[in-house]
Amino acid sequence: MKLWVDGALRDAGEARISVLDHGLTVGDGVFETAKAEHGRAFALTLHLERLTRSARGLGLPDPDHDEIRHACAAVLDANPVDLGRLRITYTGGISPLGSDRGTAGPTLVVALGAAARRPDTTAAITVPWVRNERGALTGLKSTSYAENVVALARAAEHGASEALFANTRGLLCEGTGSNVFVVVGGELLTPPISSGALAGITRALTVEWTGATETDLPFDVLERADEIFLTSSLRDVQAVHRIDGRELPGAPGPVTAKAVRIFEERAAADPDPRLP
Repeated sequence: MKLWVDGALRDAGEARISVLDHGLTVGDGVFETAKAEHGRAFALTLHLERLTRSARGLGLPDPDHDEIRHACAAVLDANPVDLGRLRITYTGGISPLGSDRGTAGPTLVVALGAAARRPDTTAAITVPWVRNERGALTGLKSTSYAENVVALARAAEHGASEALFANTRGLLCEGTGSNVFVVVGGELLTPPISSGALAGITRALTVEWTGATETDLPFDVLERADEIFLTSSLRDVQAVHRIDGRELPGAPGPVTAKAVRIFEERAAADPDPRLP
């Protein structure tokens, strides 16, 4: 594998960043994960726009989109895979051993890993921890991801691939790396960004393409929803067949199946879609 690290392609065994990089010492960084198929990243423009929003939220300089596009193309060309996870990481760079940021400038890393096709359905659990919808990092795709690591490990212990959070108000929020949609009475619903959920790229496209309604939802809607599905760059639209101990027979249900079909068709027609 070859990675892009600060201006050049490097072999994985030789790719290095400093142990004093602020992304390592205090999690001062942002990232994006895009789906890559046959040498092309899906929705790269939307991912770069969100990377910039996240960087600004942390007070980092705006990333250079042209440089990142060049880095992504180089990495994709050097690592041919049918399906992959393209990871763009942008950190505060070499800094003192504390929360104050140094002056060396940001670090940019682009890497690609092979990925497997996701199954049509999956299991999820709920966790007792909450998202803080008023936190300093709310809405930013930050490298401070340990909370998600802990929750996802809990999910794995219960035979699930995702863990779902409420926010501090007891409203449905999101998963560790996905957004969540529910079907209640035939209506397709998803929590608004004001819930503290990350503004997922796949989420936004699904809302735009299916006409889903964004609305506050009590956390216990998961106990009575007729259908549940998750969205993310690598999942696309994925049905949930079990939430905690409750089975959802027949998953994917009709609304979810329609969302899957719409997303597949629209994504195939335009690999770099825009949003209004």
